[in-house]
This record gives sequence, C-alpha cells and structure tokens, in this order.
Amino acid sequence: MKPITRILLLVAGTVCVLLGILGMILPVLPTTPFLLLASYCFARSSTRFHTWLITNRWCGEYIRNYRAGKGIPLRHKIVSITFLWLMMGYTIAFAVSLWWVRLILAGIAAGVTVHLVKMKTFKPEAHPPEWVVEPIQPEKLD
Repeated sequence: MKPITRILLLVAGTVCVLLGILGMILPVLPTTPFLLLASYCFARSSTRFHTWLITNRWCGEYIRNYRAGKGIPLRHKIVSITFLWLMMGYTIAFAVSLWWVRLILAGIAAGVTVHLVKMKTFKPEAHPPEWVVEPIQPEKLD
C-alpha cells in the first residue's frame, strides 16, 4: 500500500472514531456506522489501530456485536431512546421556533426510535458465577 493511502485511511479512521464517540453523546449522530467505517479504514491501514478499536471497552462492543449479528443490548436501547427524546424534546421546546423544523426534528427522533426498537436485542449468554458449585451427581458418589 502506498504511504499516502495508508495515511489517508488512518486519518479517515480517526475522524470516524471521533464522530462515533460523538454519536454516543449526541442522539442525532449515529455511532455504529462511523465505528464500522473506522474499522474498515484501520483494517486496511494499521493492524495496531484496528485491534485497539475492536477490543476497546467502549467502541469494540458495537463492532463485535454488529459483525456477529447479535444486535444492541437492551440497556443501550433504553438509554439511547431516553437520551434521544430528552435532547430532542428540549431542542423542539426551547431551541427552535420554526414549526417545520420542530416537525422535522420530531420525525427524525421517531425514525431513530423505530430503527432502534426494530434492531435485534443482544442478550448476553448467562454464565453462572465462578463461585457456584455444581451439585454432586449420585453416580459420582461411589
């Protein structure tokens, strides 16, 4: 790969990670598409950055669950939808005076809500705590 291409992919990946992180905070900005694009850029430019991204404690879960087709954890859905409506509600009520802009913002919020609700809900596999002792089977007592 040419050095300039590698540098451009690294820059694009970094910008996408930053936008993805902003998407975790801002309800209108999506998170997963930016993180997936960053993963694509890093996979082609830097093994180190790609490994960091997919194993990152905050960003990695989005990418791993999406790639595996597992969906979004219920807690993330609830937090996202709640934060989305709090921010959009505040913006519609206090920050925007034009009725048609309010209508557009409400439509965006409704669309994002429908999208999140329709997405598959990730359910982590239940593992018993390590301290739980398995019962002894009668045939093993001999």
